[in-house]
Amino acid sequence: MMVAFTLYDRPDCPYSKRVRRVLDVLSVDYEEIVVPDDKADRDELASATGQRGIPALVDDELPDGYIADSGDISSYLKENYN
Repeated sequence: MMVAFTLYDRPDCPYSKRVRRVLDVLSVDYEEIVVPDDKADRDELASATGQRGIPALVDDELPDGYIADSGDISSYLKENYN
């Protein structure tokens, strides 16, 4: 199954690292968009999710169009792609 999630994250964020690790272990395809460090500059993320926190996994197939908590993202991926 070809999945094209978009992951909004930062390389230095431990929560983002956790999500990338789960995506990689499960071999789930995703596009990574590194957001600016300053939350005020995260307009693209805000328009996609309504919030500015990371990480955020975005896809039209997700129930709300996105998941914005690293624990919730990891749980969703493990339940659906393991």
